[in-house]
Amino acid sequence: MQSLIKSQHAQQLAGHSSTKAPGTEMIPATTGLTMSSDENMMLKLIQHTHSPDAREVQVRGLLHLVEDILDRATLDSDDSNSSKLPLPTEDKLIQSSMMSVLDSVSYAIDRVACEIAYKSLTGSDAHEITMSVFEHLSSFHWDGKLVLTLAAFALNYGEFWLLVQFYSKNQLAKSLAMLKLVPVQNRVTLESVSQGLNDLIREMKSVTACVVELSELPNRYITPEDPQLSRIIATIPIAVYWTIRSVVACISQINMITAMGHEMMNTQMDSWETSMLANKLKNIHDHLAETLKLCYRHIERQRSSESLKVLHSLFDTTHIDNMKILTALIHPNTHIAPLHDGLTKSKVHLDVLRRKTVLLLISDLNILQDELSIFEQIYTESRRNLMGVDGKSHMPYEVVWVPVVDPIEDFERSPTLQKKFEALRAPMPWYTVDSPKLVERHVVEFMRERYHFMKKPILVVIDPQGNEASLNALHMIWIWGTEAFPFTRLREEELWRKETFSLNLIVDGIDSVIFNWINPDNYIFLYGGDDLDWIRRFTMAAKATAKDSNVKLEMAYVGKRNHSHREQTKRISEAVRFENLSHCWTEPALMWFFWTRLESMLYSKIQLGKADDHDEVMQGIKKILSYDKLGGWALLSKGPEIVMITHGAIERTVSAYDRTWKTNVATKGYTKAMYDHHHDEVLRDTGKPCGHFDFHINARSGRIPEKMNCFECQRPMEKYMSFACCHDDTLLDPEENYNF
Repeated sequence: MQSLIKSQHAQQLAGHSSTKAPGTEMIPATTGLTMSSDENMMLKLIQHTHSPDAREVQVRGLLHLVEDILDRATLDSDDSNSSKLPLPTEDKLIQSSMMSVLDSVSYAIDRVACEIAYKSLTGSDAHEITMSVFEHLSSFHWDGKLVLTLAAFALNYGEFWLLVQFYSKNQLAKSLAMLKLVPVQNRVTLESVSQGLNDLIREMKSVTACVVELSELPNRYITPEDPQLSRIIATIPIAVYWTIRSVVACISQINMITAMGHEMMNTQMDSWETSMLANKLKNIHDHLAETLKLCYRHIERQRSSESLKVLHSLFDTTHIDNMKILTALIHPNTHIAPLHDGLTKSKVHLDVLRRKTVLLLISDLNILQDELSIFEQIYTESRRNLMGVDGKSHMPYEVVWVPVVDPIEDFERSPTLQKKFEALRAPMPWYTVDSPKLVERHVVEFMRERYHFMKKPILVVIDPQGNEASLNALHMIWIWGTEAFPFTRLREEELWRKETFSLNLIVDGIDSVIFNWINPDNYIFLYGGDDLDWIRRFTMAAKATAKDSNVKLEMAYVGKRNHSHREQTKRISEAVRFENLSHCWTEPALMWFFWTRLESMLYSKIQLGKADDHDEVMQGIKKILSYDKLGGWALLSKGPEIVMITHGAIERTVSAYDRTWKTNVATKGYTKAMYDHHHDEVLRDTGKPCGHFDFHINARSGRIPEKMNCFECQRPMEKYMSFACCHDDTLLDPEENYNF
């Protein structure tokens, strides 16, 4: 940063303005520090005194010493606040280092102290004295000028208060105080000095600390090519000027008191000048503090960008195990245990995952309880099934929850988010990253770029060699559970080859009651919707047809896909159970799981490139999801075989039983008679509604089909962009949807 400030000075003297270098990112604009025309002229005068040489002063250590002196320079030597401050000179090594620094700058400090003291006593103008200091310190950088001047003030101010503190305890101090005319016996005057200068001294220290911090910023990320930064750096000389000017004012006040001696005994200090300077420095400090924030954000972005490139490169490299990959993703600091073991509730190192298949469950803190509940059931069942005779689980994989809070500052300053994280983590039986703070910013960006992680949870699979077996295996988990291990594309294709579009596939692993219904002699209706009157008419009419036809009909209400209708669906479920209309799930998580499995099947087929019109699974899933958006719908099967999937017009079909298709049951059979009447008569009047689908723009793995044909008319569907506000007990951010 020193070279940056120096190069900025050279550009200004040459009259050239900075231009943005190609490929560099500007620091965001700030309100800046407005300079008056007088200050612009003064800036030119200051710049002409500035000709730093190659010497580098270790200003940080010197600033600590100066701050310690100013903090302890008070009316009472036993000041409680000052006594709590650590002394930078107590450590011998630090003291030795400090002496080395002071050896090189003590002459400059003494010279500045004498210059200000002498000229303030002779009545010189404050501006003239300040410019004189700039001349004496012309060979130092801006931060050096400021710290050395503050050290000169500490020399003067510290001596004054040291004599006050030891006046009654030490004869030498008493004699010196008398010789220097320090009004030690007038506590009113001393309190006036202390109170009058405290605010100004605090602002002087704050501005100095900011200038030093700016000078320490790494040149690698902060460059003069950034025009906004150039404007920021241009204000530093003005900040240095007003701080030195304030030092001059403080020393002048002290000298005036000692020079006038007893004549000052009954007078109060004029606080107008110190108050004006304190306000001036406060404005400067606020500007510099904001500048530092912008610079640190810029540096963080640059470092994050570099780390992101390294991370991408790491994933394109062959490894002997998974440790480098996991360390880069979870936390690079090998000295801490970054994982929390959900079973033992203890912290563990990443070594517990070495050469294992690792399932990274990546989510924010808004992950649904339904989702966690079902995932935990699948995980627990798998662990139980793989329990060995030794009582230990022999699972071939481990799960790690990676909680993402972006920006992480929200988590650090929000006790509510911290409690939410703890509440989510508490029941988890698998490993979790010990804190969202361990998931670094560039890792979050990496997950967004590589895994398309947005709001929806994803499950990234890392194999024992550190390769990505799947960018998102969550849909495989929902469809097949742990049978999908090792969660590769080949395994996914293999599992699909074994599947047919049947009721077994639709309800497998959800509800044993429905699964037990599936036998060749049973007829089964699955239905959904949010219109209770339609449900009453449909279920009562369907039961009547089955009773009259002497067939065994089972019915189950499966709710609605849209989670924003959760409360309404819950009320309908309670009514269905209370009125004994049909079987209905008592756990909302099962309804969530039913619809999530259907969506997962759709996404799985899309990712495998099977989103064509000849895939019976795709056609069936598309029908259910599309009809669900229209309102009521139903799926009829005979045993495992799905007979038809239809929209709400099915209620008209079953209601017309006595008048129309009843006579055909004996010859055609129950399902054939119903199907023929529905398609030949009812749909002729109502028509077949075309398909309509919603895909979240952050759909799992980011896979959205480029095109899709309607399952009814077979024509290409149009694509639209819509915005929908999603609610589920708590308000979530609006999400974009693709509507087909």
